[in-house]
Amino acid sequence: MTAMTTGSTSRADANRRRILDIALAELLRDPDASMDQIARAAGVVRRTVYGHFPSREALISTLVDEAVGALSDADAAVRAGVRDPAEAVARSVLAIWQTADRYRLLIALAQRTVTVQGIRERLAPLREAKVALLQRGLDTGVFNSPLPAPALAYVHEQMLFALMEAVNDGLLAAREAGRSATVAVLSAAGVPAARATGLVNEVAEGA
Repeated sequence: MTAMTTGSTSRADANRRRILDIALAELLRDPDASMDQIARAAGVVRRTVYGHFPSREALISTLVDEAVGALSDADAAVRAGVRDPAEAVARSVLAIWQTADRYRLLIALAQRTVTVQGIRERLAPLREAKVALLQRGLDTGVFNSPLPAPALAYVHEQMLFALMEAVNDGLLAAREAGRSATVAVLSAAGVPAARATGLVNEVAEGA
């Protein structure tokens, strides 16, 4: 019985994973993709999708949770062992952008279904790490801003959301957006533009 249960659970988990992967691809292709479309693309009946996710909103919410997890993992990985706060921010934003670029249409969609506040709550652990990093930069004079670190972290977060939307609307070329976004975030923290640009180019080319 245990072996049968384990096998059924594994199949259910595999089905759920496949539905999530297909849903992400479909929503990136068509932000208005319905549950029916997702089911067809996944090669399952509509009831199977609803068996894992009771609503389209629940499916999108799960994808947003996964996106936030990917962002947090990318941020932590590239900042490990980096002592210069400006370099740490540059590495963080570049890594987050590379991950977020895959999810940018999904995040724009989530703002209508999960709500911006819901996304902010999910980003709280990542924001806390960023506040500590910004505070270290402010304390050491690497950053120069009239804003306290928590407010500056919000500014950076909203800048990234806005720049993602600018890419979505065709106002910013996706291939150039990562470096531009990173320079903009560093500039908002008070890093001189020339130094920010040079640092971003150095980090990006050395990645």
